[in-house]
Amino acid sequence: MKSVILSFFFVAISTVVFGQSEEEAAIRETLTDYIHGSSYNDPEQIVSAFYAEAPLFLSKKGQEIYRLSPSEYADLFKKREKGVFNGRVGNILSIDQENNIATAKAEILIEAENMRFIDLFLLKKLAGEWKIISKAATLIPGEEK
Repeated sequence: MKSVILSFFFVAISTVVFGQSEEEAAIRETLTDYIHGSSYNDPEQIVSAFYAEAPLFLSKKGQEIYRLSPSEYADLFKKREKGVFNGRVGNILSIDQENNIATAKAEILIEAENMRFIDLFLLKKLAGEWKIISKAATLIPGEEK
């Protein structure tokens, strides 16, 4: 009887852990679409990571708030050659997920310009897919030219 209860317990724990890992992997995939798309000038991949009406609050010198839509943000990469690395390196720093919402933090480095950004994301699972529903970015002071 003990072995049956222990077996059930381990199966239940494994299911919970696997479920969280599966969800985190899906969230990472969405964030990777954004990171890879912005590193390799792929506007379609960038847009695919976002809910169409998601607000992006970015850093821009001389402006307190620089707000763009996902398509406006993706347009910034259209002039560059698609698929060619542009020097932006992104690293996912953290993910915190509860049910169908999540927050995430990423670091974006542009070494050639000596720039470091921190991006904060709010994500939601919509129609079975994780989408970024809001993004805010800040340029870390003293780390730009």
